[in-house]
Amino acid sequence: MTQSERRIFLINRLIAEQNEYSHISIPTNEAEQKNLLRSLMNVRMPKPVNDEFLRIQDEYLRAEIAEKGITDIADLEPIKDRIYLWQGDITTLKCGAIVNAANSRMLGCFVPCHKCIDNAIHTYAGVQLRAECEQLMQKQDYDEPTGKAKITKAYNLPCSYVIHTVGPIVSGNLTKTDCDLLTSCYRSCLETAERNNIKSIAFCCISTGEFHFPNDKAAEIAVNTVSEYLKNSDIEKVIFNVFKDIDYEIYRELLGTSK
Repeated sequence: MTQSERRIFLINRLIAEQNEYSHISIPTNEAEQKNLLRSLMNVRMPKPVNDEFLRIQDEYLRAEIAEKGITDIADLEPIKDRIYLWQGDITTLKCGAIVNAANSRMLGCFVPCHKCIDNAIHTYAGVQLRAECEQLMQKQDYDEPTGKAKITKAYNLPCSYVIHTVGPIVSGNLTKTDCDLLTSCYRSCLETAERNNIKSIAFCCISTGEFHFPNDKAAEIAVNTVSEYLKNSDIEKVIFNVFKDIDYEIYRELLGTSK
């Protein structure tokens, strides 16, 4: 199958799952097809799917990620002892674990083609990730507390694991509680990585953006928490992954690098 044939196959199967989608026509434009497939995956509730779908989905997603270009942590240079700063798409990063900024339901973002990291990670990991998250949450039987973390497989992502954490949502003025909870997010992720013998972990900018935590203060907490944790840790590499230029400049200044 070509990528186009895989995409059409997946769209047709996802449309067939739900009667309310029967009116949907598949566009001829490639970009519109990709958006439709992503939207259908985003809104899909966790439920069983057959092996043929998973095989073709996995082939499709891995090819899409490869086309975007995979960055291997082994090819990056640290800017401090065991600390890296990298600007790029976290779904293309090959390392031990990447951190997902999740919500308390822990099932991923259900908004079609939303630009949050939660949406991107679930999209490119595949439908298996939401299914595993649901199993974890059913077993737990309550929403994930802010500041804690859970680990899952990464499925089609080039990393080995995804560590999901729920950051604080800032409403109004930033409080000490907000800061303490964000600190807990970073510590919980590092502790989870260490318990699972993961030697490299990439952090996104937890709680910024949709959760309204000020970017500069969030970065300060991230750098301070990681730096303190590494003093007594076997974790070999911590990557601060940023996507926006403003975050890159903030981290670069905090870490004291001119790169």
